[in-house]
Amino acid sequence: MKPAASTDNLPEGSEEASGPKSLAGAQTLVRGLDVLMAVADSGKNLPELSEALGLTRSTTHRLATTLVEQRFLNFTPRVGYSLGPRLLELGYLASRQMNLARVAHDELVNLAKQTGDTVHLGILDNGRALYLDKVLGTRRIEISSRIGERQPLRSTGIGKALLLDEPESFLRDLYARESRDFPGYRVSEGDWLDRMKAYGQAGYALDLEENEDRIRCVAAPIRDAANRIIGSISVSSAAQYMDDARMKALTQDVLATVRAISAEFGWSEKHLK
Repeated sequence: MKPAASTDNLPEGSEEASGPKSLAGAQTLVRGLDVLMAVADSGKNLPELSEALGLTRSTTHRLATTLVEQRFLNFTPRVGYSLGPRLLELGYLASRQMNLARVAHDELVNLAKQTGDTVHLGILDNGRALYLDKVLGTRRIEISSRIGERQPLRSTGIGKALLLDEPESFLRDLYARESRDFPGYRVSEGDWLDRMKAYGQAGYALDLEENEDRIRCVAAPIRDAANRIIGSISVSSAAQYMDDARMKALTQDVLATVRAISAEFGWSEKHLK
């Protein structure tokens, strides 16, 4: 019997069955996922896999070979298919992301209550800052960020905090890349590099209305037991509530929060020495 996710059972004439060519790609994707789930159920050789999926051997072999090439499956001659190392990598990343959001959430709530401002949690994701959590403050201020969206690194507080350990060569390349992807940034490369050097020494970063007009942020990184940056948080508010003096005062609250979260991941204050 075929897995329920398969699109082979769609009625003739349905939009999915007779739609544009893009739907053929979607069907191939679903069949590939069916292959993964069938192998996960129990390692199978090609005939067993073909029978379980209700597909021809040639189609099954084509799908499985692609998954092997992409390391989602392993293949052992005379034994068959088993799950591959790519799934372990994705599982580890998913686990870390979900755990970070879960562990950090209560601290974010406390910080939002303490400051009255909106608090974000983010991680580095494929060259962008991915927002994992957002806790609203008590002020009636609209900040356009959303959980699950990906933002530039050089202009956001969250993003800059994720970069504090990176060498200047990496930062130069990133600035150039984001200049192409996100033109119109008002801070020159030289000024931005100078700021990043100062932020690295201080252990926190600022967003001075660089990503969103009239919004300022104070951000700092979350670290693990090896002192590696695994995420960052920011406190964001309207510029009228975030003059230079208040931003400086907020750094202590933000740093205290990231240290509390980091401690849950094995970080200790010995790294401050």
